Amino acid sequence: MSAIGRTRSAPLPTGRASRLRFAFVSCQHYEQGYFTAYRHIVADEPDVILHLGDYIYEATWGRDLVRSHGAGEAVTLEDYRRRYALYKTDADLQAGHAICPWLITWDDHEVENDYANDRSQFLDAPEWFLARRAAAYKAWYEHMPVPRQMLPFGPNARIYTRSSYGSLVNFFVLDDRQYRSHEACPRPGRGGSSVVDPTQCAELADPKRTMLGAAQEQWLDAVLAGSRTRWNVIAQQTRMAQFDEQAGPGRLAWTDDWDGYPAARRRLLESLAGKSNPVVIGGDIHCFNVNQLKLDFDDPASPAVAAELVGTSITSQAWPQERIDALRGDNPHLLFADSRYRGYVRVDVTPQRLHADLRGLDTVQIRDGKCSTIASFVVEDGHPGIRGQGNN
Repeated sequence: MSAIGRTRSAPLPTGRASRLRFAFVSCQHYEQGYFTAYRHIVADEPDVILHLGDYIYEATWGRDLVRSHGAGEAVTLEDYRRRYALYKTDADLQAGHAICPWLITWDDHEVENDYANDRSQFLDAPEWFLARRAAAYKAWYEHMPVPRQMLPFGPNARIYTRSSYGSLVNFFVLDDRQYRSHEACPRPGRGGSSVVDPTQCAELADPKRTMLGAAQEQWLDAVLAGSRTRWNVIAQQTRMAQFDEQAGPGRLAWTDDWDGYPAARRRLLESLAGKSNPVVIGGDIHCFNVNQLKLDFDDPASPAVAAELVGTSITSQAWPQERIDALRGDNPHLLFADSRYRGYVRVDVTPQRLHADLRGLDTVQIRDGKCSTIASFVVEDGHPGIRGQGNN
């Protein structure tokens, strides 16, 4: 029998709310560490937890593994079911599910690394890959606390949604995997991501390329236009800000995040411009990032249209901090970046401001890692973008 959990009722969309606390998380590889972050989230007593993808990993990778999947790569429905069952044996993850409601989206590892729409990174036959995607989506639905309208039909499931917390916050939870255009300029004989010079990849600039698909883009434009809440939070999988992957002259772009879809990113940011207090949250990159989102990232004087908070991973391993530091000067809109910690982001929202604490663990190699706030940032009502660091 399952343990008893609790839920919390949100105020009606027209109801007043003076405060909301939420946490957001992503990227929890079972073999790479313990899910201790959830123990600290439980102690924070959030009103809602947002999971931004990579709840499971289909495959083994990484160094210094502390646990085992006990099986190979997940491919079939039974494989994915067993993987979810294994992850949910973690007592801290169970406690996280029991403390409050969740809002959830998926990223790639719920199916396969770097997949895009119907394309496997290994260029498997589309009909075979869609059968795999159908199995993965079904297992996801069976194991996630999501409403019945997200029930998959074969390889298709509409999971993008809006959720409001009174007149204080609207959450717009997006799906940037199922409908996206294939990654641009892949390596020969492969699908999936690559790092490219935008001047040598004409496909990258194609205005028809989409991250969300036409229907989801139109839906998001419409619900944003109709939003009357004080804060509008876009919950999606990855980093939205431009990020130059090369130090010095020139620029390199990673094609799996929004840098691979610059026209789609600009459309979304144009939709956010002028809306009440837009804030974008993401995960995927296993590194805390805080960014000013701009219509022109190449112009340091271009004003911010929204703030971006990217959380680190629950356990999944990251690039060395030295690599991040070497690129800071090439990304002036990047206000903070730290890949040394696993953890989560805790956010407190009032009508006056949004305060985010970046919470980092000293280790995930044991079950009892200590957690502390490594940095805090503030967004003020009526002022797009990050306004400064808060007090820890």
